[in-house]
Amino acid sequence: MKRHISTSIKNQNIVQKENKQLLVITHLSQLLDVVTGFGGFIVPLIIWLTQKDTVVNMDENGKAIMNFRISMFLYFIICIPMILLFGLGLLGFLVLGILTFVFPIVNAVRVSNDEQPYYPMSIKFL
Repeated sequence: MKRHISTSIKNQNIVQKENKQLLVITHLSQLLDVVTGFGGFIVPLIIWLTQKDTVVNMDENGKAIMNFRISMFLYFIICIPMILLFGLGLLGFLVLGILTFVFPIVNAVRVSNDEQPYYPMSIKFL
């Protein structure tokens, strides 16, 4: 008697793991602009794109970070012509600089406490 060995093809579902440390690092990596002058956009982008399917909540956090970074860039661009209007652009640069420094830290703490990140003034692009 011949035995038929049946092989079944199983869908390989990607198992997501919880990694709060990587989420915190992703938020804090935005501060690379302060330390090195560059990398504050590209590093979180790379982490998000490579880990969004394997880490729980990485997709939501990555989208929040990218929306915030793109929004801040647009606001900085808008401030340039505003300098001609009584120096309002300079005040805008100051406020945006504080926001881009403070909110990655605040949201890193929020993520470590199992809360959703909140970036004010973010336009939802993604």
